[in-house]
Amino acid sequence: MELPPSHHAATRAAALAACYLSYRRGSPGRCLALQAVRSGRRQDIDGIGHKYYLELVLEDVVDKDSTVNCTAEVLHHLGNKNIAPDVQFTIEGELKNTDEADNMFYNRIKSLDKELVAENIPDNHGNISPEMEPIRLLAWVASGYVIWQNSTENTKFQLAQIKHVKQVKRNDEYLEFDYMILLHEMVSQVKSSFLKRPFFFFFWQQTVIFSCFWAFLGMPEVQ
Repeated sequence: MELPPSHHAATRAAALAACYLSYRRGSPGRCLALQAVRSGRRQDIDGIGHKYYLELVLEDVVDKDSTVNCTAEVLHHLGNKNIAPDVQFTIEGELKNTDEADNMFYNRIKSLDKELVAENIPDNHGNISPEMEPIRLLAWVASGYVIWQNSTENTKFQLAQIKHVKQVKRNDEYLEFDYMILLHEMVSQVKSSFLKRPFFFFFWQQTVIFSCFWAFLGMPEVQ
């Protein structure tokens, strides 16, 4: 069944696909967000679920003039809400190389005298300092995983704010951060707090608490 690009089901599936793609392809120097839905189609698969076929336009959060086209397939399984949606995507063309920005971030964090600690990114006025922008992009990447794992056909999550972030002290060349983030559920207009800690461990308490992990691996030359 063909769906208008503005159809609620199409936009929810597209938002999920964009979050998943950000989780898979994001970095401290790049984050992709949904700019537009070009087309959508839903297939009802008996006994399995609803599958969405989408054509999307994604924009770089850092450089909004940089866009890429993407096709995606999102399968929401029937009945079992504990199964994450299946998401597949194909990007048309090449993404902008972020090695230089990623290396600059890595070297800056490694040069700090103390582990990084920050809160309220952006602040209540929507401001983000330039040095905190890579930290926000990493939160966007990590939230993409949380959103993918906990989305249903009737949800539409979006990262609202980093409430707190703390760099974890390590004795190797990797970088690791603990985040507490605030997600906005766009359908019900509910804000949810998410605590991020190591090892992709999840727990659900009523409606708002999760745990998850995102560690930024060192650049290739230091691995």
